[in-house]
Amino acid sequence: MKEMSKTINIAVVGLGQVGCYLLNELNTKKKDIEIKTGKKILITAIAAKNINKKRRFKINKKIFYKNPFKILKEKKIDILFELIGLSDGVSKKIVEQSIKKKIHVITANKALIAKHGEFLTSLAEKNKVNLEFEASVAGGIPILRTIKEGLATNKIDKVVGILNGTSNYILSEMQETNNSFKDVLKKAQKLGFAETNPKFDLNGQDVLSKIKILSSLSFNKKISKNKSLMKGIEDIELKDIKMANSLGMKIKLLGITEIIGNKLFERVHPCLVNKESYIANINGVMNAVILNGSPVGESVLQGEGAGPGPTSSALMSDLLSILRGNIKYPFGVSHNKRKIIKNYDLNKYSNSLYLRFEVRDKPGVLSQITKLLARFSISIDRLIQIPDHKNKRASIVIITHKTNELNSSKCLNLLKINKNILKNPTLIRLF
Repeated sequence: MKEMSKTINIAVVGLGQVGCYLLNELNTKKKDIEIKTGKKILITAIAAKNINKKRRFKINKKIFYKNPFKILKEKKIDILFELIGLSDGVSKKIVEQSIKKKIHVITANKALIAKHGEFLTSLAEKNKVNLEFEASVAGGIPILRTIKEGLATNKIDKVVGILNGTSNYILSEMQETNNSFKDVLKKAQKLGFAETNPKFDLNGQDVLSKIKILSSLSFNKKISKNKSLMKGIEDIELKDIKMANSLGMKIKLLGITEIIGNKLFERVHPCLVNKESYIANINGVMNAVILNGSPVGESVLQGEGAGPGPTSSALMSDLLSILRGNIKYPFGVSHNKRKIIKNYDLNKYSNSLYLRFEVRDKPGVLSQITKLLARFSISIDRLIQIPDHKNKRASIVIITHKTNELNSSKCLNLLKINKNILKNPTLIRLF
């Protein structure tokens, strides 16, 4: 690739919280960037739906575009920041067209990379430009660069992470305040830690996108399109938080990817973790990633995982990497040399379970549950009953010994139709 000129023209597409914060960083740190890279940056174009939206700064109308695609036609751009979000539509099109025009692209869009990363990677390699996405996973933690560069010669076999600040804040706050899920969510939205529509944060989809990216980098493989185990925190109630506490545990939403018998196992779900463990004490909007590899052993990275500040920090690190001439494969290895790894059979996965049943308080109900568990070879480690005589109901909490997913799934499907069980059982896996 030819050497970049001294002045670099930059476009920023998307002016939400992150886009606005980034623009401020680009404007205030121009001298610092020049000192560290020898390059001057010039913000040549910005794009957003509405120029009149209230923002902390005045928009230069001369460089504003409502239609981002006009930028590519009318301006000479060297680097484009895509900060729209979503996996398809304008986000994908603007990235694709920019790469075809041999423009370097920097994005924070994990949904886009998780879904279209293979196609866009191949396209970037073909056009000899960078596609950078450090900000797509764990915000201010330089986890992707650590895997691609710092641990490049290590064989990584497992990654465990708290990768969603919203979910972690809600679970931490419920633990600290004894407030309900609903009340804590409202507080998170008020503080800006949760979106107005937090669906993807709460149902595990956000974490799964990040896990797919981490898998690809860690194991030198193509992004899996297969269905993965995904469960969010929407069903977690305060009584589960309290019960976990009494058991010497905390509840955390974990993203986990590992290689088992040369097969890939990606999963996202709430876990009961020991109170004294490192991962249990990552609270609030903090993220943490634990990497197991050889010869490095266990590596731990921790930091703020969400918000405009940490995200912008990651975006700026990608910018400086490009300005320094660090032209590299998006996933660290050529698209053609990355492997396809078969998925591990989820049904074979064995784990101990926390099961909570809300039942009618009447004779024989507990027996019905334990008999069905025994039928599927699910043995009980601990059993706790909490009666609610006033409402003629009870909570039954069972901690099982290890059982496989196939048996537990079949068993719970039958228990769901038991008329004495008042709502679907709550299942949390032990970690």
